[in-house]
Amino acid sequence: MIVYVRFNSSHGFPVELEEGASIAALKQAVGRQHGVQPEQLRVIFAGRELHSDCTLQGCDLPEQSTVHVVLPPPGSGQRSNLALQCHLGQGMDSLTRLDLTASRLPTCSTGLAVVLETDDDQKPQEEPDITVPRPQSSFYVYCKSVCRAIQPGKLRVRCSVCKQGTLTLSRGPSCWDDVLLPERIHGICQSEGCLGRTAEFYLKCAAHPTTNDETSVALDLIMPNVRNVPCIACTDIISPVLVYQCPDRHVICLDCFHLYCVTRLNERQFIHHPDVGYSLPCAAGCPDSLIKELHHFRALGEEQYERYQRYAAEDCVLQMGGVLCPAPGCGEGLLPEDDRRRIHCLQGNGLGCGFVFCRDCKEGFHEGGCRVRSAPASGLASEGYIVDEEAALQSRWEKASQETIDETTRPCPQCKVPVEKNGGCMHMVCPRAQCRFEWCWICRVEWNRDCMGNHWFG
Repeated sequence: MIVYVRFNSSHGFPVELEEGASIAALKQAVGRQHGVQPEQLRVIFAGRELHSDCTLQGCDLPEQSTVHVVLPPPGSGQRSNLALQCHLGQGMDSLTRLDLTASRLPTCSTGLAVVLETDDDQKPQEEPDITVPRPQSSFYVYCKSVCRAIQPGKLRVRCSVCKQGTLTLSRGPSCWDDVLLPERIHGICQSEGCLGRTAEFYLKCAAHPTTNDETSVALDLIMPNVRNVPCIACTDIISPVLVYQCPDRHVICLDCFHLYCVTRLNERQFIHHPDVGYSLPCAAGCPDSLIKELHHFRALGEEQYERYQRYAAEDCVLQMGGVLCPAPGCGEGLLPEDDRRRIHCLQGNGLGCGFVFCRDCKEGFHEGGCRVRSAPASGLASEGYIVDEEAALQSRWEKASQETIDETTRPCPQCKVPVEKNGGCMHMVCPRAQCRFEWCWICRVEWNRDCMGNHWFG
């Protein structure tokens, strides 16, 4: 197998070894290449100093892993021994075998969290069997660089000062907060001249070899379905699953989560929270269950996620008292300084369209009160009227677009957001979660008994 070695934090180089090789063999290979006695070297991987008599497999070193090999300066032996004693005294386990699901599935829950506990939690305590390795835990991330998808991840640690993986931990993380919040866990950095004492955890995509700068976003609500809990939507038993942070810890498979997000996005039912952002609660409607890490919505896919970001920006503008440019193909968010009716969508730097419109009716700006647009008059143009050919082509396009808009959308009488009618009755409900105004498609007023009796279904 091939292991990439960074000697004293230099650029990595490959070392080829047998799969059953020991850490001592790795030290010998590095020592020969750099003219250093192997016993002087220390090998650090994922926050631990690896002992010479351990094998690569026993240290959970997968193919093409990167390890740090350091040659401590004179007088640093006591410093390294202190770090070694600290993490041995705490019984620190490998980060590759770490299980943090308990911090997202507390046993005090009376819901699905209980059945999601591991088999080891349900069985009586027995004498540990050192010959049987603990099952590998799984982290999930959104890979931004290569996969651009949700993938299994691997947890790593580095010094918060020099950003090198030469930090030996005083203890291993025991919950997701230890990983996600800064300055929770300390250690000792073995890099020469570095006095770093704070651990910085990060995750990488496990689906492909990664560089040092290739980090991924942790998706802490996605985890393996270790007890085969059925999805709350389709009832299929699938792994991995997303576990909501509601009291019942409802479980939903990623396919149903994708469908749930797309459906709510189409209906503009996402909730704009001042602290969390544009998010969704548990699919079962549980209170206080908004997803806080918004990268979970990467499950939407590239195209839908761009729409999610656009809707989030639009909703933020409207929440701040702004308006959206109504010109077809624009939609630029505008924040007027006062309550003036005349709004100019300024054009420049690839933004805006130059359209000047009325803030109240979203039509081209006009003096006087707003009025309902009448149908365009038919008939021939007056004699002597000169029409430029290119202007005529542009006019046809705009006319067709405007007719389509007139036929399929009308602004909500209360918040003025365009609402599309796709079949169904004349009883409309504004899709914006902050509005939800009920109105009549024909009368364009609040839904009432007259509308219900005269033209509910046209």
